[in-house]
Amino acid sequence: MAPSSYRPPLKADHEKKMTYTQTAESSLKDPKDAANVATVLAEKGRRVFSVGPGASVTEALTLLKEHHIGAVVVIASEGDLVGILSERDVVRRLAETGAAALDLSVSEVMTPDPVTCSPDETLLEMLHRMTEGRFRHLPVIEDGRLAGVITIGDVVKFRLQELEYEQLRMRQMIVG
Repeated sequence: MAPSSYRPPLKADHEKKMTYTQTAESSLKDPKDAANVATVLAEKGRRVFSVGPGASVTEALTLLKEHHIGAVVVIASEGDLVGILSERDVVRRLAETGAAALDLSVSEVMTPDPVTCSPDETLLEMLHRMTEGRFRHLPVIEDGRLAGVITIGDVVKFRLQELEYEQLRMRQMIVG
């Protein structure tokens, strides 16, 4: 006698069943819908703090302290982006030369020709770029001009807001 749970094989039992792995890329409906740098700049603003390459490191540090920021962009007299000076740049130079680093010009301590991004690049791309490059500040260039600066904190904050919203939507779907 056959067990009561037995059923004869069905055609569907022999069809190949596909499974899919969910990734960040596959979760996005359309790459055009992905949050981008412009979205972050619209929320945080485009204000940029800058110094000239001839300014002293002490002047730049004062600017960092006053505005509670971790980096300033370095702009030449023609208005071109020539570098970025971060707290990390200053600490490294202090470790090499001691307090004399504070009297140096920004151009001697800054990171020249920093990596930049454009407003239409996705936040996921920026997160990867910042992580791989091991930097936290990214100047945004639009139409050849400096349009803002995004930080890894800006990107993480925005991504957390997205995740919280997705979680809320899923809960609403489950609860009804």
